[in-house]
Amino acid sequence: MAGLFADVTMVVHFLALLYIGLGGFLAWRWRRSIFVHVFFAAWGVIVNVLPVPCPLTALEDWFRGMQGLGPLPGGFNEYYIYDEIVPRPLLPAVAVGAVVLLIVSYVGVWVRWRRSPVRPSGRSASRSA
Repeated sequence: MAGLFADVTMVVHFLALLYIGLGGFLAWRWRRSIFVHVFFAAWGVIVNVLPVPCPLTALEDWFRGMQGLGPLPGGFNEYYIYDEIVPRPLLPAVAVGAVVLLIVSYVGVWVRWRRSPVRPSGRSASRSA
């Protein structure tokens, strides 16, 4: 059972990474989701820049330990992404691309918010009930 939980944690971790990279675009449609995304984006930066452990990696390591396995060698990114999905020489370009995507998504949110007045109910004026 611990193996299943480790696998589910790994899938959730990948989904969280996708949300960190692309979730700002969801706010183009669902305005308030930007506040959740800002938290996730900040968390993604913090765990990659500062010596703060990622709780999803810690959880997967715990499930792996229940199976008699050691922690992920080098952490989640090192184990699953570097050289497996993204070749190591491309990592700087991918990092820059991720920041550009984040900026584009947030600029898009800002532009859409400025163009679409919000009614007191929180829904845009262009969407009548």
